[in-house]
Amino acid sequence: MNPPVGAGWADVGTHGGLCGEKLPRTADNTGMDAWLLWALLFGGFWMFKRRDEQQRIELLGGYLGKYRLEERMAQLTDGYLRALGEADQDRSAPIWHNLVSTEEVLQTELQALSEDLKDVWGERLRVSRWPVSVPLATRLFPQHSFDFRALVVLHAQGVAAALRNDERLSTRDRAFRATAELLLFQHSCHWFCRSKNLASARVLAHHRTAYGQLLAAVSPQTRRAYGALVGHTA
Repeated sequence: MNPPVGAGWADVGTHGGLCGEKLPRTADNTGMDAWLLWALLFGGFWMFKRRDEQQRIELLGGYLGKYRLEERMAQLTDGYLRALGEADQDRSAPIWHNLVSTEEVLQTELQALSEDLKDVWGERLRVSRWPVSVPLATRLFPQHSFDFRALVVLHAQGVAAALRNDERLSTRDRAFRATAELLLFQHSCHWFCRSKNLASARVLAHHRTAYGQLLAAVSPQTRRAYGALVGHTA
């Protein structure tokens, strides 16, 4: 007796290789599965990393936006270079004089920023000590992180001491000291938003100054307090 029409296709669909029967696993499709798994893991990691960084940028940017710190820092560092580049003291004196008001306002704004951040929930301002950005690292491994609020307070104190010239440095050395304190503050902001390695790369690219050079150029008080807070000094 002949089987009914279509029975053969039903058998193939139920028992055959097209649907029911699993294909034998080969080295090729095993490797493809592994590659796909790694691609998914990397994609997920990158997505969480970007979201975490964006949240940090928006958080800190919301507070920095109230002030003109970046603009004033650029005015000071550029002004220092112009004044130091003048061989004639009569020509450099007006430049130094014009920078005094910028120094005072910057110092006030940096202190105000440190006060503003005290109202932010501490967990949102933790910074990972790891050199690269890892999503949720500060929550999963809080013992390997530090408080950004304390770091901003430290920078505000360091910049203020440099501008007061507590160590009675020469005009040239005072300018270099203040510049180093400001650049280290900038490095810390980039570290909070991105990572330590990226912050160091940005300072090196934009200011031709290595991270270790910054630490060597700030005051001994800043360097000690900074090292105690972040857990290392290089």
